[in-house]
Amino acid sequence: MLDGSVTLPRPHRHDLLIALAGLSVGVLLWSFGLFTTGGRIFEQHWAALVPLAVMAGAEALRRAAPQTALATGTLAIVADQFTNGNLCTVLMFTDVVYAAVVYGTPAQARRIPYTTALVTVATTVAFLVWWQNALALLVGVITGLISFLPAVTGSIVRNHREAAESARLRAEQTALLAEMDRAQAVVAERARMARELHDMVANHLSAIAIHSTAALSLDDPGTTRQALSVIRENSVAGLAEMRRLIGLLRDSGAEREPAATATLAGLDALVGQARANGAASGLRFALDDARRDGAGLPAPVELAAYRIVQESLTNALKHAVPGEVRVALAHRDGALRVTVTSPYGQRPGPRAPGSGAGLVGMRERVALLGGSLEAGPVTSAGGAREWRVRAELPVRASEEERA
Repeated sequence: MLDGSVTLPRPHRHDLLIALAGLSVGVLLWSFGLFTTGGRIFEQHWAALVPLAVMAGAEALRRAAPQTALATGTLAIVADQFTNGNLCTVLMFTDVVYAAVVYGTPAQARRIPYTTALVTVATTVAFLVWWQNALALLVGVITGLISFLPAVTGSIVRNHREAAESARLRAEQTALLAEMDRAQAVVAERARMARELHDMVANHLSAIAIHSTAALSLDDPGTTRQALSVIRENSVAGLAEMRRLIGLLRDSGAEREPAATATLAGLDALVGQARANGAASGLRFALDDARRDGAGLPAPVELAAYRIVQESLTNALKHAVPGEVRVALAHRDGALRVTVTSPYGQRPGPRAPGSGAGLVGMRERVALLGGSLEAGPVTSAGGAREWRVRAELPVRASEEERA
């Protein structure tokens, strides 16, 4: 404190009750003249009450200040040896030693058992040298019972408590890690669902948006009819995809047939659909599949490659200027390379809005497979500006051979 005074710790309520009970029983024994010994330096009956009262004060601090309680109790038990003695003084001292080990600092808890053992041995040896008879062994046993034995008991109890606390902390950490894993699994599943929903439906909705805008802006019955046909085809296909996804989510806990997974075998149909949707915008589509014949790919790689091509074609329908959109696939050096290029520039006429979620989904898919993705404007060998998406998806040999 600022004034230099010392603030004593507040005793625990249970410790006060223990101290009061020990003092009361000790006074009761003293009133009946029941002493532990006689013929000491201070033979006055009241002298035994002084160590008893001091020991009761130390007992009150057994939990709040165990080190102070032990030092005070040690002085009291030594002083008690010069009086006729009181049994409650001795019993309370054993509890003070026990509490010092259980509630004291870790260093104190390690030191007290060794110190009491040395005191017990030293006391026994000293009395053997002094008395030179077997009675000294009895004194050594009594010293061990009131000092070493409580210290060892307190050490055992403390070790059990620390082990139980460690087990509780480990259980809490395990529960926390399990909750974190569950939360991460939920987030990952939501991200996967978002990617699937975007990849399956965005292509159809983009075509609907482009052709509906064209139908509204152009006053040509033939063009309007063609746009409405494309809108109807894409809305029906998008609705079917939505129903399939909703069915998968609704029946996730029930037994059902495994859903078909998109593969690179469907690229021809995917490019053909993009060709039909982009014809009105002056877009041409070409597929260059240079993979080795019969070379199988793991299902996750095929699905990621298919979705990357699908999203790239959707972006081309939204943003590309008239020209050729080229899809190229190559499988060499243990990786599948997917490249989609489209004309880049200021596009006239209607455009569908973009949210940027497609690029995010592609990067997530590639990252899950440990691959790399590049997306942005480049200049071709002929000097034309292009938007290029290039993905490299690693393929492990064991998975390739099994496929």
